[in-house]
Amino acid sequence: MDLQNKTVLITGASGGIGEFISRQLVDAGASLIAVGHQAEPLQAMLDSLTGQHSCVAADLTTTEGIQSVLDEVNKRGGVDILINNAGVAQFGMLEQQSVNALSAQINVNLLAPMLLIQALLPLLKQSKTPAIVNMGSTFGSIGYSGFTAYCASKFGLRGFTEALRRELADTSIRLFYLAPRATRTPINNDQVVAMNQELGNRMDEPEVVARHLIQLLQKDKARIRYIGWPEKLFVFINSILPQIVDRALFKQLSVIRRFAQQ
Repeated sequence: MDLQNKTVLITGASGGIGEFISRQLVDAGASLIAVGHQAEPLQAMLDSLTGQHSCVAADLTTTEGIQSVLDEVNKRGGVDILINNAGVAQFGMLEQQSVNALSAQINVNLLAPMLLIQALLPLLKQSKTPAIVNMGSTFGSIGYSGFTAYCASKFGLRGFTEALRRELADTSIRLFYLAPRATRTPINNDQVVAMNQELGNRMDEPEVVARHLIQLLQKDKARIRYIGWPEKLFVFINSILPQIVDRALFKQLSVIRRFAQQ
């Protein structure tokens, strides 16, 4: 897919992976509708970019937030590509997590993309080259201690993407699921970074993930792309022989618990 002159709506646009995706999209010639919680950082980012773009400050877990995005898309005359990138994570054992923390991860990571796609489908169908990218995670295929709710949300997003792809098989809309491994963004706090260092878990820079997303759209082949090795191998093994992954991750459990209790 040629991204030149495409209108791209991206959520979670002003920080972390979203900012790098936004910048690489603009470099490829796209025009942005950048969505996030706060208007100031969104506008500051857009002001640093070339081209004509717009932003929407919205809470996508609310009807009002979805409507404000829909209004902007209509104002812009439609949308070609939707990138559901916004996400939250809470590191900690399940017993430690509040109801609000659990709800936020499900609502932001799973329900909001579902609602936004539902609202935008009629407009996406009007595009000549419509596409949807849902930002998943390796933890959407491998359950990992300390991230139970996050895993649940990403497992759900992967299943939703698969089901919707089949539901839209008779349309021109292409659906993609990008699954990064741990990434150096604010979603991973200092405890998670330190834990990953002790366990030897690799972490990617956000621009690496952004580059994979751009390639996914431009090459337009893979339905699901996992980022990182040996994570790709673990995903495959977990799908056929999960007890092997059980044993491997059990060896990490005491370290995970120690960092979760800090």
